[in-house]
Amino acid sequence: CDFNTYTAGELGSSSSPQSWLEAVRQELDGAASLLGGRPVSTVFVGGGTPSLLGGDGLAALLDAVGTSFDLLPNAEVTTESNPESTSPQFFARIREAGYTRVSLGMQSASAHVLAVLERTHTPGRAAAAAREAAEAGFDHVNLDVIYGTPGESDADLDATLDAVLAAPVDHVSAYALIVEDGTAFARKVRRGELAEPDDDVLAARYERIDERLSAAGLQWYEVSNWARGDDGACRHNEAYWRSDDWWGIGPGAHSHVAGARWWNRKHPARYAAELAEGNWPGQDWEGLTEQDRHAETVMLRLRMRTGLSEVELNDGERSRAQQAVRSGLLDAVGGSFVLTDRGRLLADGVVRDILSG
Repeated sequence: CDFNTYTAGELGSSSSPQSWLEAVRQELDGAASLLGGRPVSTVFVGGGTPSLLGGDGLAALLDAVGTSFDLLPNAEVTTESNPESTSPQFFARIREAGYTRVSLGMQSASAHVLAVLERTHTPGRAAAAAREAAEAGFDHVNLDVIYGTPGESDADLDATLDAVLAAPVDHVSAYALIVEDGTAFARKVRRGELAEPDDDVLAARYERIDERLSAAGLQWYEVSNWARGDDGACRHNEAYWRSDDWWGIGPGAHSHVAGARWWNRKHPARYAAELAEGNWPGQDWEGLTEQDRHAETVMLRLRMRTGLSEVELNDGERSRAQQAVRSGLLDAVGGSFVLTDRGRLLADGVVRDILSG
């Protein structure tokens, strides 16, 4: 994964979970001051392995959020977790602390696929962790799946889906393998040690995933996400796709408020040092133009099952969307354009075509 991750040596002696948490508290206080007391409807702890903090660490983090902000009574509070760093005690502790949702990185149920992805958990651990989370009182549990890994067979994918559907989950995220520049995986592909993911294989795998999940009552609500009913959808991610405001806390975190986007310094020690000196920890920022915001609205709304309202488009874009309807890539539904099953496979191209005028 292309996350902001470090070895112990790269972190250096000045970084620790405690120094990170103290810096996070300082940024939370600054965010609350600038946002003028806006209440919080969703919290999402992710972008790495938050479960390494342990149950007490995650409880302290949520307590820090609640100290700086007013959490709405029905707030959705999610943490991502590596299955190997969880336990029944861990889930019981974070449920008691106020977490309402858990997202577990499964990737695959096949040992050889996990080995290619350099994941350390055993094939059955993610599903077992999902059961432990449900037993601890979590109604909302997600499993993340990656498909299209070199060496993955149709049987491997079906075994993964069998394990997912046997687990007590109300949400599944399924992502096509993407080779991120600068990662060890990309270097292996460049050296010819691993094959580049094949687009046709990825498309067939996506169709198989959608078929299996839909038959089990999990419906797509965003191109890469399926949920059991409206309550199963991740409200935090829906806020991203609607271009709502969010404040990203921590090293390397990205934020978006009132049409401005910024991102924090990536190294935890530098991030903490800036805050300790009373400075803003941001590395850079950009102001989104109306054209930028419009393009993002088209791109993100079209990925959702609720679709893109016709009123969001100008005449030329509406005409090109109608052409996509005639081509079988979009449906016109109640004043909105919604991707068809075939259109989901070509979503990026549909967006480019609509915006191409």
